[in-house]
Amino acid sequence: MNKRKLLFIRDVIFYTFTAFGGPQAHIAILLREFVQKRRYITEEELVELNALAQLLPGPSSTQTLVGIAWKVGGFRMAIITFIIWVFPSAAIMCFAAISYSMFSNHEKVAAVLRFMQPMAIGIVAFATYSFAQRFLTTRTGKMLAAGSMIATLILQSPYAFPLLILLGGIVSSALETQPQENELRVKLFSNVNPNKVAYFIGILLAFAALGAVINRTSPFSLPVRLFENFYRNGILIFGGGQVLIPLMYTEFVEMKHYLTSAEFLSGYALQQGLPGPTFSFTSFLGGIAMAKNGIGGQIVGSIIAVVGINMPGFILITFIVPFWDDLKKITRIKNSMSGINAVAVGFMATAFILLMKPFATNWMAYGLIVATFLLMRFTKIKTPVIVLIAVALGLIF
Repeated sequence: MNKRKLLFIRDVIFYTFTAFGGPQAHIAILLREFVQKRRYITEEELVELNALAQLLPGPSSTQTLVGIAWKVGGFRMAIITFIIWVFPSAAIMCFAAISYSMFSNHEKVAAVLRFMQPMAIGIVAFATYSFAQRFLTTRTGKMLAAGSMIATLILQSPYAFPLLILLGGIVSSALETQPQENELRVKLFSNVNPNKVAYFIGILLAFAALGAVINRTSPFSLPVRLFENFYRNGILIFGGGQVLIPLMYTEFVEMKHYLTSAEFLSGYALQQGLPGPTFSFTSFLGGIAMAKNGIGGQIVGSIIAVVGINMPGFILITFIVPFWDDLKKITRIKNSMSGINAVAVGFMATAFILLMKPFATNWMAYGLIVATFLLMRFTKIKTPVIVLIAVALGLIF
């Protein structure tokens, strides 16, 4: 393993323990640390990977990071990065499920989160501003961003994400591609190994079939049912962690009663105070759901949840990234990226608006949001320092 790859692993470890604020805030950190500072990939490649992750089901920030890892060191690096990124927060959430009583005091959690949440939203605001400044340079792009923001605010459906990205790509491709351009001669999959394609698709279908078959033959096996539930949701969830929470709450609390509302909200509050992927919240859900099976059962439940929810998205992103560069060579697809990027900016703006809704008339929170944005816009203070300031303020006040 060469020096560049070792440096990348070191940066992934640092990123894992400092990436607060959810998928949009994660993109801001990736932009600053992996693009502007280390130059592992270009800014255009980062935005394209993020747009691709938005189009696919599964955890968008995890898929974006895995995509970067693939570009740096191939499939092996993608696996190493995935484990480093997912394991710490998932392990903490598993421990929280085992020791739920230690974290049941909402007041202590709220004291820390009182400042962290609005400052994290300030990070989201800065990410939205950075991408908008870079990619909303045309009237069409601005209209697509505004349209996607309005549509997602109204619909608030996971199916809106892939449909709007597809629409944005079609619009920009139609407007920017010259009619005389002949693309039929382009060989789309010129460098794609058919065996590799079959390998990735086969795993995806095999896991789906396995979950369905075992669920039918062993209806009383909770671990199998949990795997099927999480794996199915991993296939259906578009738009990242923001879509995960309402879907998980409806299925696991209201419908199947795997855990109570208080347990669900306590785990979610703790996860918001941790760095790493939002999908690590499923580790807590799996652990609580298996509480009657003892500590060993809870650990198994957490592993099942994390593997089940992440597996579909991981397979898809590692399947597509290897020939994404070839795919972009087709003129219509290349031209579609400006529309996809514009729609992605609209999604980020939607996330910012939705995240601010709970603050209502909390003017202190709005002040912290603005202050965080200004710090990131006009100073060189890094995101981890801002998060530490938020934690310190919560503990002091």
